[in-house]
Amino acid sequence: MNHFRVALYDMTSGTAQEAADIAREGILPLFKAQPGYVRYEVGELDTGGVLSLSIWETAAEAEAAVSLAADWVAKNLADRMALRENHVGDMLWDE
Repeated sequence: MNHFRVALYDMTSGTAQEAADIAREGILPLFKAQPGYVRYEVGELDTGGVLSLSIWETAAEAEAAVSLAADWVAKNLADRMALRENHVGDMLWDE
C-alpha cells in the first residue's frame, strides 16, 4: 500500500502556474531521486493556491518528503507561496 504527502499552499505573489513551473524544474527531479518515489502532482486550488501531492512506497519515505519539500520551498518559492497545511497518510486505493 502506498503513502502520500499532501500540502496546500497560499500564493503570496505571482501565480499558481508560475510556482508549478518552478517546482517542475526544481523539486520534481529531487523527488524522483528519492527512494520510494512513485508520483508527484501539482494542482491549482479554487482559491488560487496550490496543491502538492506526492506518492511514496512507505510511510517513512512520505515523511521524509515533508522536510525535503519544506527546505526546497523555503529556498526557491518562499517569496511566492506560504504553507497552509501539510499531511501524510496511507492510500486507501489508487488506480
